[in-house]
Amino acid sequence: MTSLAERLVPDELWELFRRVVPETVVVRPQGGGRRRAGDRECMAAIVFVATSGCTWRQVPPLFGPAWPTVYRRFARWSKERVWARLHRVILDELGAQGGLDWSRFAIDSVSVRALKGLLTGPNPTDRGKNGSKIHLVTDRSGLPVAVAISAANTHDSLALKPLVASIPPIRSRRGLRRRRPDKLHGDKGYDYPHLRRWLRSRGITPRIARRGIESSGRLGRHRWVIERTMSWLAGCRRLHRRYERKPEHFLAIATSLINYRRLTK
Repeated sequence: MTSLAERLVPDELWELFRRVVPETVVVRPQGGGRRRAGDRECMAAIVFVATSGCTWRQVPPLFGPAWPTVYRRFARWSKERVWARLHRVILDELGAQGGLDWSRFAIDSVSVRALKGLLTGPNPTDRGKNGSKIHLVTDRSGLPVAVAISAANTHDSLALKPLVASIPPIRSRRGLRRRRPDKLHGDKGYDYPHLRRWLRSRGITPRIARRGIESSGRLGRHRWVIERTMSWLAGCRRLHRRYERKPEHFLAIATSLINYRRLTK
């Protein structure tokens, strides 16, 4: 493999990926044919597309497989939810090493331009142009634990319940798996009594700024980590301007890469 492919998919990341990718057995009764392109080379090309923002046709030939092969492999893995399973595996490894801090989580969202596809709507912060909104829950250090995508005109408060409920049960250094933080920090967009009651019913202490009472700047002491994570997501340039109908697959790739970098530090 080339040095670029090895840098995009290091050995440690490849070993984690092998745990979730389904094994493919190629049978050619007639014999002959070309050798099947390697999964690692295809994954490196997919990571290159996600981080560079290029189109599938612009995949460099140095990876080995042609761009139609890379796209078909991406489509098949996306259908089989390989990227979501990879994110779960990396979270489990982080949890087993004590890399997740459950004492305080944060929730926020960021709007991105979306030219077409599902989960798009007029963005009120971008002159009504089509866009999507990425909703994110991170731990105390800013590691993404749960992510979701909605139309840009979706209110932040509507995403709190499904996003918190989607936090997977993650391994701990000792004891049972865990999926609920001690506290959840949010801005004034989540300041609703029913959301506070719902969080308390699940054993989560809400730390949400109250409209007309508290300053959002005070929450910035704890919420700056999620702002930093959103800048990390900017490293996945395919999320900047959406072309896919189902962008959640690239979002899972981006969050997996963020958590993997923390895992190998």
